[in-house]
Amino acid sequence: MLNKHVLVLLLSTLLLITAGCKDDVVPKPSAQLRLDYPEAAYVPFENHCPFVFGMNDDAIIKEVDQCSFTIDYPKMKATIYLTYKPVTGNINDFLRDAQTLTYKHVIKADDILEQPFINPRDKVYGMFYQVQGNAATNAQFYVTDSTKHFVTGSVYFYAKPNFDSVMPAASYIKNDMRMIMQSLHWK
Repeated sequence: MLNKHVLVLLLSTLLLITAGCKDDVVPKPSAQLRLDYPEAAYVPFENHCPFVFGMNDDAIIKEVDQCSFTIDYPKMKATIYLTYKPVTGNINDFLRDAQTLTYKHVIKADDILEQPFINPRDKVYGMFYQVQGNAATNAQFYVTDSTKHFVTGSVYFYAKPNFDSVMPAASYIKNDMRMIMQSLHWK
């Protein structure tokens, strides 16, 4: 009788072990990637250059050439490139170059939206380009007073262009670029 009880106990234990080790595939619950960025706080940026603008205080700005800057966003792996050029009767060349730079992305872009910018009080005029699709840049702008100053800006990510992946960061930085453009004024 004892052997019968030991045999039943042994079989029961074996059955529990094999039944508990089943490899049931359970689907993961659906989830969305959530990228939260801090609300932007803008501070004035001013130095020896002939213009002043507001910039995100989380960004890191560096002068790379005379009045040309990089504004880095390390958390988003992106950089805004700002370039200043003095106008000396060559405004048409600068305008053509800025438009050509934007429309070079037409090969990869789904659409390019142009939004004119006019600030007559500060004599700042320009164009904001929103590039949609898997282009290398998704936003560019230029501003000028048409007689002395010309500034261009564009954003690039340190990643292969995939608009769906960079969309939250691109939207955040696009707002910063608009702020730079709208707050820029000449000294």
